[in-house]
Amino acid sequence: MSGRIHNEGFRSKLMSAEDAAALVENGWNIGFSGFTGAGYPKEFPKALAARIEAAHEKGEEFRIGMWTGASTAPELDGALARTGGVAFRAPYQSDPEMRTAINKGITNYCDIHLSHMGLQVSQGFLGPLHLAVVEATAITEDGDIVPSSSVGLNRTYLEQADKVIIEVNSWQSEDLFGMHDVYYPIGVLPPNRGALPITSTGDRIGDKVLKVDADKVVAVVETNAADRNTPFKPLDDDSRAIAGYLLDFLTNEVKHGRLPENLLPLQSGVGNIANAVLAGLLEGPFENLTSYTEVIQDGMVDLIDAGKVTVASGTAFSLSPEAAERMNEKARFYRDHIILRPMDVSNHPEVIRRMGVIACNGMIEADIYGNVNSTHVMGSRMMNGIGGSGDFTRNGYFSSFVTPSTAKGGAISAIVPMVSHVDHTEHDVDVIITEQGLADLRGLAPRQRAQAIIENCAHPDFKEPLREYVKLAATKANGQQTPHDLATALNWHVRFLETGSMK
Repeated sequence: MSGRIHNEGFRSKLMSAEDAAALVENGWNIGFSGFTGAGYPKEFPKALAARIEAAHEKGEEFRIGMWTGASTAPELDGALARTGGVAFRAPYQSDPEMRTAINKGITNYCDIHLSHMGLQVSQGFLGPLHLAVVEATAITEDGDIVPSSSVGLNRTYLEQADKVIIEVNSWQSEDLFGMHDVYYPIGVLPPNRGALPITSTGDRIGDKVLKVDADKVVAVVETNAADRNTPFKPLDDDSRAIAGYLLDFLTNEVKHGRLPENLLPLQSGVGNIANAVLAGLLEGPFENLTSYTEVIQDGMVDLIDAGKVTVASGTAFSLSPEAAERMNEKARFYRDHIILRPMDVSNHPEVIRRMGVIACNGMIEADIYGNVNSTHVMGSRMMNGIGGSGDFTRNGYFSSFVTPSTAKGGAISAIVPMVSHVDHTEHDVDVIITEQGLADLRGLAPRQRAQAIIENCAHPDFKEPLREYVKLAATKANGQQTPHDLATALNWHVRFLETGSMK
């Protein structure tokens, strides 16, 4: 045994992942820990996938509902998706196998704002929760769970589940103990819910551990397996340009007195470009920064190491293998600068609004009026999901979206006449940035936004077609507030489907 299980009652429930998987019944809804490839169970899902496949080979029905914090890893999302046994998935995923199952209609997918997921689970909108499977760094003598590299929705799943399986992972650093801040009153339903008592990024308002009803725990599984830690792509010219435009924008906001010199708390979405923006801050002029965000990425850890960021609050890590190794080695240091919270606290709309969080997220495409699609390819195919970007976009001090101006080797424009799917409306989008430039949309009417986005953000190969669309729409539209010619806008996307290029 690893020695991480300090409670005799829980030690008596140790069993193999295969024996634990044998406890699951067809039709169960299972709440898994895990958020952006951090803190998810490693052994149990593979054993459950094998059990589902064995049932299918016998011609038996065996499907489950799968709830998580956010995206997980091939050992969880991928392994279960390949079985064809996931009937339902929520709230966010990024696994290729799961994406295929969703887009083939094998798996029903509910794309839920992360700040809403806990409430929907607690109120039973997703059905009963039969089982929670949660990764732990350790189990204390008192029978509490020390969280690992994510918190996500673990508190809610442990509260709501009929049964619980704990997977204790000795790969996770024991020095993570004390990094977490698990707030329980947030789980109280309206009208009895009080105000969330966070007034600054570094406030700690909860417990270091997760509470669990020992009578609900049916199994404890041990593992020593690393998180899915994916390397970030090296910074390229486009990423540097996007980061540069955002830093210039922030500098100008400080100059005009709209931001303090140390800015406001920063939120950064997941991905290479968002991480590049953080790298840009490393070289920028800003000091004593804070971050109130979802995920702690490499760039944020670098900013902490450099003394640029004093405290970062999130719900999970999203690190490269090198940064994960550094986190494990120096967790005792980082727990003084990083707070991991439940995701309905890290993404709490009222806190985001009150503290004035500066939001920066990625997108698939934006249209000329400022509507953003961050989830669907060509309107129908799910990519990953909205995640928490909506929580920060709608409620932030201002919201920015970043992307290269083209995709598919330049064949497709990220700036289009009309997005094929709307996740963030023009009312919530303040700034759009590509490697071509930055469009500040605040205070602009739709036709003014169109001019700013085309001239500043569109790739030169697509500027003229977009200008022509604006002229055509103005002559055909039945109103001039937001001129559109629907047939032409639709054909913009159809042309890519038919030819593979918008050029």
